[in-house]
Amino acid sequence: MIREDLRNIAIIAHVDHGKTTLVDEMLKQGGAFRENQVVEDRVMDSNELERERGITILAKNTSVRYKDVKINIIDTPGHADFGGEVERILKMVDGVILLVDAAEGPMPQTRFVLQKALSLGHRVIAVVNKIDRPDARLDEIEDEILELLLDLNADDEQLESPILYCSGREGTATEDYTKPGTDLTPLFDKIVDYIPAPEGDAEGPMQMLVSSIDYNEYVGRIAIGKIERGAMKPNMDISVCDYHNKDTNYRGKAVNLYQIEGLNRVPAESAIVGDIVCVSGIQDITIGNTICAPLSPEPLPFVKISEPTIEMTFSVNDSPFAGREGKFVTSRQLRARLFKELLKDVSLRITETDSTDSLRVSGRGEMHLSILIETMRREGYEFAVSAPKALLKEIDGQLMEPMEELVVDVPAESIGSVMEKMGQRKGELVKMAPAGSRMRAEFKVPARGLFGYRNELLTDTKGEGIMSSIFIGYQPFKGEIRRRFTGSLIAFETGESVTYGLYNAQERGALFIGPGTPVYEGMVVGVSPKSEDINVNVCKKKHITNMRASGSDEALRLTPFRRMSLEECIEFIGDDELIEVTPKNFRIRKRILDNETRAKVRSKQQ
Repeated sequence: MIREDLRNIAIIAHVDHGKTTLVDEMLKQGGAFRENQVVEDRVMDSNELERERGITILAKNTSVRYKDVKINIIDTPGHADFGGEVERILKMVDGVILLVDAAEGPMPQTRFVLQKALSLGHRVIAVVNKIDRPDARLDEIEDEILELLLDLNADDEQLESPILYCSGREGTATEDYTKPGTDLTPLFDKIVDYIPAPEGDAEGPMQMLVSSIDYNEYVGRIAIGKIERGAMKPNMDISVCDYHNKDTNYRGKAVNLYQIEGLNRVPAESAIVGDIVCVSGIQDITIGNTICAPLSPEPLPFVKISEPTIEMTFSVNDSPFAGREGKFVTSRQLRARLFKELLKDVSLRITETDSTDSLRVSGRGEMHLSILIETMRREGYEFAVSAPKALLKEIDGQLMEPMEELVVDVPAESIGSVMEKMGQRKGELVKMAPAGSRMRAEFKVPARGLFGYRNELLTDTKGEGIMSSIFIGYQPFKGEIRRRFTGSLIAFETGESVTYGLYNAQERGALFIGPGTPVYEGMVVGVSPKSEDINVNVCKKKHITNMRASGSDEALRLTPFRRMSLEECIEFIGDDELIEVTPKNFRIRKRILDNETRAKVRSKQQ
């Protein structure tokens, strides 16, 4: 059976190339909203963190109707740390729209996701977006897309992929960029004509691969996937099986069945081969399982998700301020929340440690884990996290480490400092080329060499540098990399910071706190330009004497302090430090809070 009334597509691209904005316009022109309906920008980025950061974190399904065809669209994340989302989503679709920025061209994440799509044999529609940018390079971009397809060993049909020119913001598409488009009709036509219709055996026993999991407090887990064979109805008896673990078969019931119409899940009486559906009522269902008819449990092969590359330790907060600001503070609550995250995030790994109060959490990158930390913090959790560490492997008796492909786009005058910093971090230059008045350089660099580099790049390029990286595999260990060239300013005693104490402390380095901030012994209150740590007394008050010039206190001028974001904290902390995460604050602290004990440990190590 061929479903000519249906098309399933995913939109893939590098971060910030405009996927979500284009989907907005497709929804508007596909009739998903009333004419007078007020719709906010990037309607698919429904998560609060996504809206704040301007990135997509979770892949999301939507659909539009064009003529007599329903088009299921999946908006995918562009950031490499969420690549696990994209890999499995590609199993649900029959073709992809590859979005490329008209100025930046194909970037590392574009290559990674496109490679996955080509290996599954998907057809590709290349869309050059943001053609209204003043620095657009339309002729060159077309050649770069073709080069990319050749590099990734695309077959003859994939090499003939059509190219469209779009402005996602204006909602226009055209096949010839010299003739501006008026709406997205050319894009819809190309999807219907070029992307194959889903096909399969409609009469055979039901079979559906679970590609995504949603969670709802009322109905529990909701399995999302495409029906590969047969038909499905609510309250249907089913069997659940797994391709990689043949012993996990169990029976269940698909209680509720939903299809996606626009942005809503609509209850469905039935669904057939090719439909993307949401199923609730199956208790222990997980990503990669196959839902089958009870009498013919045949698991479908599932793409093996790439392994995590970095890890951090999450532990119970044991600072002097523990329990003051968080709602969930115990090890039991922390453990339950982290294991709940595993239900939705297949790229995450959680392993036990020697202590019952801490767990090792491994993910795809700093961004991946920082999003988890930020989400938990907003839910009321209070805990401590360690500095990130790269996950090393031993392969054939040799120690190997994860490597990243880093692309930096910087002003031409800053390329020297970038090369110098990459040399210190064991980076190896692959190629370098001018891009207008800027330079674009590509490096192979150990994953641990990128910890803390983003802020350095922004400083070295006066805020104009752009960097993006993607995991490319394991290579032999490159030796020691010095992570930090600065020390910490550490609070000498517990109390409240005062202007007099801060005034004296700021001569030693840049501060992270202002007056009136509660501090405790061992808390990091600033950064020292020297490589060793310095104890400072920010609670020190001026002694009162009867000899005082009028107005001398008012003369104490404090330099504005640097308020650290979560990402900056993760990049800053050393191996002997922790970040105390609470719903209200991030505090950096030493693992050993007592100054004397810490000094003794340091002298022993030296």
